[in-house]
Amino acid sequence: MTRANELGDFLRARRDLVSPAQAGLASHTSRRVKGLRREEVALLAGVSTDYYTRLEQGRERHPSEQVLGAVARALHLDEPAATHLFRIAQPAQRAATTPVTTVSPELSRLMDHFLDLPACVVGPALDFLAANPSGRRLFSDFARMDNQLRMLFLDPVGRRFYRDWERAARGMVSNLRAQAAPYPDDPRIAQVIGELSLRSPAFAGLWARYDVRPCTSDDKPLWHSQVGEMYLHYESFTVASAPGQRLLVYSAEPGTPSADALVLLRTLADDARAARPPRTGSGASTAPRA
Repeated sequence: MTRANELGDFLRARRDLVSPAQAGLASHTSRRVKGLRREEVALLAGVSTDYYTRLEQGRERHPSEQVLGAVARALHLDEPAATHLFRIAQPAQRAATTPVTTVSPELSRLMDHFLDLPACVVGPALDFLAANPSGRRLFSDFARMDNQLRMLFLDPVGRRFYRDWERAARGMVSNLRAQAAPYPDDPRIAQVIGELSLRSPAFAGLWARYDVRPCTSDDKPLWHSQVGEMYLHYESFTVASAPGQRLLVYSAEPGTPSADALVLLRTLADDARAARPPRTGSGASTAPRA
C-alpha cells in the first residue's frame, strides 16, 4: 500500500472532485481538467501556486498544520478526509502498530452465546476474522465468507445480496481507505487492494477517487435466498483490545418483516449447528482469508 507520492495522488484526486462553482469561482472558459486547477487550489488555500505544485509533486515534504488545514478547506474535505490528509502528509506521526488478526476467546464467546443478532469481526483489510452462527447464516449465499470487498466486487451474489449495490460499493471502498490508513505497510491490505484493482474495474475506479469515510453505522437493504428482502441496521464497534478489529452487529426494527427474517435466520443457524457433530472448545469460527 506504500506509494511514492501518496500525498500528491490524494490531492490530485480530490481537486478533480471539486467544481469551480462549488469553490465559489467563476468559470467562463473551457477547461481541460475535471475539477479545480492547481492555481485555483493555491488561491483558495492562500499559498503560492509554486508551493502547492511542489506539494502535489512530492517535492515539499514538511507542510505545516496551517497549510494542510487551508488546503483541506479549499478542497472541501470533510473530517475523515481531512484527517487522512494530515496522516499522509505527516508520516512521522503515524502510529507504528500492527493489526491483530486473531479474535480473542472472550469476544468469540460473547458473539456465540450472548448475541442472538448477526455479529462479525472484521480486520482493517475488511477480512472476516470471526462470526457467530447468525452472522455466518446472513452471508451464507456467498461462495466464501472471507472478505467483504471480494464478496461485494468479485462474487456474483454480491449484486443480488446488496440491493443498492452502487451505494454499498462506494461506502465499502471509502471505509477500506479509512480503516487501512493507520497500517500503510500491512501486506494483507496491499494484497486485497492489488487483487481487486486488477480484477474489478469498478473497485479500481472507486479506489482512485480517494474517498475516505469510516462506516460506523448504516442502514442496508439486503436480499437473502432463504428469507427474502431485509432492511437491516448495522453498528460498528472498535475492539479496544485488538488494534484494527471492529465488531459489526446487524439488527432490524422490532415488529417489522425484517425482524421476523432475522428470527428465521437465527432458527436456520441453530438448526444447522444442531445438525453438525459437536466441536471441542468454544468460540466463533474464524473465517478463512481470501
